[in-house]
Amino acid sequence: MDDDREIVESIAIYLSRENLQIYKAYDGLQALDVVAGHTIHLILMDVMMPRLDGIKAMLKLREEHNIPIILVSAKSEDTDKIFGLEFGADDYITKPFNPLELIARVKSQLRRYVQLGTAADAGGASEVLSVGGLALDVHQKRLTVDGEEVKLTPIEYKIMELLMRNQGRVFSIDEIYERVWNEPSFAPENTVAVHIRRIREKIEINPREPKYLKVVWGIGYKIEKA
Repeated sequence: MDDDREIVESIAIYLSRENLQIYKAYDGLQALDVVAGHTIHLILMDVMMPRLDGIKAMLKLREEHNIPIILVSAKSEDTDKIFGLEFGADDYITKPFNPLELIARVKSQLRRYVQLGTAADAGGASEVLSVGGLALDVHQKRLTVDGEEVKLTPIEYKIMELLMRNQGRVFSIDEIYERVWNEPSFAPENTVAVHIRRIREKIEINPREPKYLKVVWGIGYKIEKA
């Protein structure tokens, strides 16, 4: 989803070669219409688009959907990346991009969403991970806090599943990145920290004094045992 039609066409060519079904949009409002009218498993969204920019479109989508969203932008500063992640993006890639990197990121997000995320089959015996008021239903990919459901993005879900399966164990930032993103870590601090902050805002009464998702300074993060 980009207002530059040449970029849209080139991305479509790359991804079509991977046997992926492509839907095109050229502004934020068209993007919302596409998602409303089709079953979508991943969104590539340019930040700068007419009528409704990528950030505003993403915020609107996040009201009802946890589809993986990869932001595409010409801005490469860390602050721009953090800004995008804080507002709900699962990944961020800058222009000009390497087509092989784009394909790898798309396939990685799709794999998590289709196989491990909310698009996966929720059948089978229930497995619930719990600690205190947190309950994570592994098969339904559903997290509740004191009985109230909390909507997580696929990345946020994978972080919570990793930590809740290993209550009390401290994971370094590199470990979290490599096990959740399934790729070697390279300066992952900001990316992981942004997702941790978003999770805390959803599960903690006071995110500044977390009850569940704790930082171990200089080492990493853990879910505190009950």
